[in-house]
Amino acid sequence: MAHAPQIKIPATYMRGGTSKGVFFRLQDLPAQAQTPGPARDALLLRVIGSPDPYGKQIDGMGGATSSTSKVVILSASKRPDHDVDYLFGQVSIDKPFVDWSGNCGNLSAAVGAFAIGSGLIEPTQVPATGVATVRIWQANIGKTIVAHVPMSDGQVQETGDFELDGVTFPAAEVQLEFLDPAADDDGEGGTMFPTGNLIDELAVPGVGTFKATLINAGIPTVFLNAADLGYSGMELQDAINGDPAALERFEAIRAHGALRMGLIEHVGQAAARQHTPKVAFVAPAQAYLASSGKQVGAEDIDLLVRALSMGKLHHAMMGTAAVAIGTAAAIPGTLVNLAAGGGERSAVRFGHPSGTLRVGAQACLIDGQWSVTKAIMSRSARVLMEGWVRVPGDSF
Repeated sequence: MAHAPQIKIPATYMRGGTSKGVFFRLQDLPAQAQTPGPARDALLLRVIGSPDPYGKQIDGMGGATSSTSKVVILSASKRPDHDVDYLFGQVSIDKPFVDWSGNCGNLSAAVGAFAIGSGLIEPTQVPATGVATVRIWQANIGKTIVAHVPMSDGQVQETGDFELDGVTFPAAEVQLEFLDPAADDDGEGGTMFPTGNLIDELAVPGVGTFKATLINAGIPTVFLNAADLGYSGMELQDAINGDPAALERFEAIRAHGALRMGLIEHVGQAAARQHTPKVAFVAPAQAYLASSGKQVGAEDIDLLVRALSMGKLHHAMMGTAAVAIGTAAAIPGTLVNLAAGGGERSAVRFGHPSGTLRVGAQACLIDGQWSVTKAIMSRSARVLMEGWVRVPGDSF
């Protein structure tokens, strides 16, 4: 029996923030995978090593966590005032699907560097030394991200002394601006607060009724009070991920939150939309020991936040969820804002399982509606490997 040989596709393996993913230029993908559809999804699933019933992604580039089961496709932008189009895919580990419903804020930090290094941006637009400004069109959600990428002697500067909790080694700082991060009036999920309320009563049959802030900024997110769930907000991964009953409850909450936000028509659809919405729980600032052994003092943070991604508690914080946190914190009366002490604020520093993160947001009230012009945070990024990724030629 003849077997199809492997094909090789130019690719780069990059870390962005606290995530890792395989980056492609659209033009380098096989012709049948250059447009959305089953062929593209099948190719990317094979690249990452999914679906894997063993949950390890041994036969692919994935790392068997939501933070490491990711793909990015970039192309030169044809949109005015943008440099590159960025499409993100969250690859399921144990199921045969790629979720295209949202962005990855962490990998957003690597987009500018990849675009410069792979020739997607005209060299004349990039300073030899200094900071390159890359305007990114985030194609999943139709939003603009501005990346400020450090340059040195004509190359992207990747090394530096910027430390990011959740990442072991320091690197160069990349500042990101998420412009108009809330949903458009005609966008999926409607306005920033899809229900029109800063706090809702979210009824979850068989689980309970919870106060919730349902916000669509950065990524659709359901915020809950940790205490209402029986948690302190200081939990690390094992406390949640080692409890199957807790994960089942969170998934039920997520599904009913998605329904309440108008993201799905019935709760059964949530299973095919694992990337969005996110579920997070908040608590007032307390001292705790991070997963690295680092002591975080109550005076170092404004509040505690824990968030789930792809059904598991995240080891740090998703970048898009950080945008949601910063946005909600800037708006008086949300659960996030109240956990941080209430009142008006332009930035918040929160504690997550790996340490702390600061995110800023500019919010204003216009005609009775809250508006956020941008959210700002710093991440770092680095190329880990570049060359070709190989897949069996008959796998897509």
